[in-house]
Amino acid sequence: MEQTTSPADAGLKYAEAYETHYGAKNAHIAFVLYNRIIAEYPESREADYCRSQLQNILKAVVPKQKIAEAMQQLMTAHFEQTAAPVSTA
Repeated sequence: MEQTTSPADAGLKYAEAYETHYGAKNAHIAFVLYNRIIAEYPESREADYCRSQLQNILKAVVPKQKIAEAMQQLMTAHFEQTAAPVSTA
């Protein structure tokens, strides 16, 4: 029999991840838990909350310069793959 999960399950898992993040102050485990919730419930409200919390963890543990460099590389790669050539004339 296939086991289904309910929106309430997503809420309980989010509460656990949040407590791990802010209560136990364990950003690494919270990172794992937030990602699991996103994978299991990608369209849920809790997945949106998890994405926000992942940004909070990123800002807390990664130096600003490294974030800026990574964003620059990501955007450059994206535009190189999707954008039409830019005319310099």
